[in-house]
Amino acid sequence: MVKKRKIPERKCVITSEMKPKKDLIRIVRNKEGEVFVDSSGKKNGRGAYLSKDLTVILQAEKTNALNRHLDADVDPSIYEELKKLVGGTTNE
Repeated sequence: MVKKRKIPERKCVITSEMKPKKDLIRIVRNKEGEVFVDSSGKKNGRGAYLSKDLTVILQAEKTNALNRHLDADVDPSIYEELKKLVGGTTNE
Protein backbone atom coordinates (compact mmCIF):
# COMPACT_ATOMS: atom_id res chain seq x y z
CA MET A 1 0.00 0.00 0.00
CA VAL A 2 1.45 3.35 -1.05
CA LYS A 3 0.89 6.15 1.43
CA LYS A 4 -0.47 9.21 -0.36
CA ARG A 5 1.45 12.37 0.41
CA LYS A 6 -0.59 15.00 2.15
CA ILE A 7 -1.06 18.08 -0.02
CA PRO A 8 -0.49 21.22 2.05
CA GLU A 9 -3.59 23.38 2.01
CA ARG A 10 -4.03 27.01 2.97
CA LYS A 11 -7.03 29.26 3.34
CA CYS A 12 -7.72 32.13 0.96
CA VAL A 13 -8.19 35.25 3.11
CA ILE A 14 -11.04 36.46 0.89
CA THR A 15 -13.10 33.37 0.06
CA SER A 16 -12.12 31.36 3.19
CA GLU A 17 -11.77 28.31 0.95
CA MET A 18 -9.13 25.72 1.74
CA LYS A 19 -7.07 25.07 -1.38
CA PRO A 20 -3.77 23.40 -2.21
CA LYS A 21 -0.90 25.85 -1.69
CA LYS A 22 0.02 25.75 -5.38
CA ASP A 23 -3.42 27.14 -6.28
CA LEU A 24 -2.89 30.20 -4.11
CA ILE A 25 -0.64 33.27 -4.19
CA ARG A 26 1.27 34.08 -1.00
CA ILE A 27 1.78 37.66 0.09
CA VAL A 28 4.34 38.18 2.86
CA ARG A 29 5.22 40.86 5.40
CA ASN A 30 8.74 40.47 6.75
CA LYS A 31 10.18 41.77 10.03
CA GLU A 32 11.14 45.03 8.36
CA GLY A 33 7.49 45.59 7.47
CA GLU A 34 8.01 45.18 3.73
CA VAL A 35 5.12 43.55 1.91
CA PHE A 36 5.78 41.57 -1.24
CA VAL A 37 4.47 38.72 -3.38
CA ASP A 38 6.20 35.46 -2.52
CA SER A 39 6.09 33.29 -5.63
CA SER A 40 8.29 30.60 -4.06
CA GLY A 41 6.05 30.30 -0.99
CA LYS A 42 9.11 29.88 1.22
CA LYS A 43 10.12 33.36 2.36
CA ASN A 44 10.14 34.21 6.04
CA GLY A 45 7.46 36.44 7.46
CA ARG A 46 3.75 36.60 8.00
CA GLY A 47 1.93 35.22 4.99
CA ALA A 48 -1.56 35.67 3.63
CA TYR A 49 -2.94 33.62 0.77
CA LEU A 50 -5.18 34.70 -2.09
CA SER A 51 -6.84 32.56 -4.73
CA LYS A 52 -5.44 32.96 -8.24
CA ASP A 53 -8.58 34.75 -9.32
CA LEU A 54 -8.91 38.34 -10.51
CA THR A 55 -12.23 38.91 -8.71
CA VAL A 56 -10.64 37.75 -5.43
CA ILE A 57 -7.71 40.12 -5.89
CA LEU A 58 -10.00 43.04 -6.74
CA GLN A 59 -12.06 42.22 -3.64
CA ALA A 60 -8.90 42.16 -1.49
CA GLU A 61 -7.87 45.52 -2.92
CA LYS A 62 -11.30 47.05 -2.32
CA THR A 63 -11.67 45.79 1.24
CA ASN A 64 -8.02 46.21 2.28
CA ALA A 65 -8.13 42.65 3.59
CA LEU A 66 -4.38 42.19 3.20
CA ASN A 67 -3.71 45.28 5.31
CA ARG A 68 -5.64 43.64 8.15
CA HIS A 69 -4.20 40.15 7.71
CA LEU A 70 -0.62 41.30 7.43
CA ASP A 71 -1.03 44.24 9.81
CA ALA A 72 0.80 46.49 7.36
CA ASP A 73 0.13 49.01 4.61
CA VAL A 74 -0.05 47.13 1.33
CA ASP A 75 1.26 49.20 -1.54
CA PRO A 76 -1.01 49.46 -4.62
CA SER A 77 1.88 48.07 -6.69
CA ILE A 78 1.40 44.74 -4.86
CA TYR A 79 -2.14 44.54 -6.21
CA GLU A 80 -0.88 45.44 -9.68
CA GLU A 81 1.64 42.60 -9.46
CA LEU A 82 -1.07 40.20 -8.29
CA LYS A 83 -3.34 41.19 -11.17
CA LYS A 84 -0.52 40.57 -13.64
CA LEU A 85 0.09 37.16 -12.05
CA VAL A 86 -3.49 36.06 -12.65
CA GLY A 87 -3.53 37.60 -16.11
CA GLY A 88 -5.89 40.44 -15.33
CA THR A 89 -5.50 43.77 -17.03
CA THR A 90 -4.73 46.76 -14.87
CA ASN A 91 -6.59 49.39 -16.89
CA GLU A 92 -10.03 49.67 -15.34
